[in-house]
Amino acid sequence: MKLVRTLFLCLVLVVKLSYSQEEGEEVEAEAPEEHAEGPGGEADTPSVVVDERKPCAGWMGGVPGTPGHNGASGRDGRDGRDGTKGDTGEPGAPGEKGDTGEPGLTGPEGPRGFPGTPGLKGDQGESALLYRSAFSVGLIDRTPMPNVPIKFNKIFYNGQRHYDDSTGKFRCSIPGVYYFTYHLTVYLKDVKVSLYKSDKTIMFTFDQFQENNIDQASGSIILHLDTGEEVWLQVYGEEAYAGIYADNINDSTFSGFLLYPDMKTVNGDR
Repeated sequence: MKLVRTLFLCLVLVVKLSYSQEEGEEVEAEAPEEHAEGPGGEADTPSVVVDERKPCAGWMGGVPGTPGHNGASGRDGRDGRDGTKGDTGEPGAPGEKGDTGEPGLTGPEGPRGFPGTPGLKGDQGESALLYRSAFSVGLIDRTPMPNVPIKFNKIFYNGQRHYDDSTGKFRCSIPGVYYFTYHLTVYLKDVKVSLYKSDKTIMFTFDQFQENNIDQASGSIILHLDTGEEVWLQVYGEEAYAGIYADNINDSTFSGFLLYPDMKTVNGDR
């Protein structure tokens, strides 16, 4: 770049030098006309005009001048044409897992599948005999005492011996739901009988005696019993209501049996 600048300056000096030489020749051609004869008739000696501007000696140029200031930036050029499409870049790193979306709508029901293979044979269950409890008894004495458990001493069935004929009470050995019922022959007096569960009256039955007639009084109930609870019948009130009767052709009975045991008993958690 400096060499180009130096050549440019030398070219300028050469042009100036040629111009100076042309002016010097013009001055020398006009000199005889300007110098006329003097007063003595003698021609004055021609004077030589010296041009003080001397060209640079030899090929050496002058000292380069100070570079000028940068010019103002030009206006932005027009956008170039779009380049060709580059190659596909490398796949980026996987992003973070997004939030779970809303559940979609339930799809249509699919076709029914084929039956599965039979499962393994289960363990042998416990016998139902383990959960039996039942009794059915009848009255022998004609007139029981009031306000005490009626002792039904005529045994029809008492296989598990859960009914105690010495006390007239049924005692629960298997917790669960039980059914109790009684059918009483009424004769000579009115009958008012109550069913008790653990010293608490649960239900009453009343029947009014009709003279010269034998009547029937009955009742039934379903109760839940826990182990150790007792159920019995007794005449309620005065002796005037003790018209329960039995003989060889008329019976007064009291029965009960287990409907189903509690689940905790079935599962062995007694």
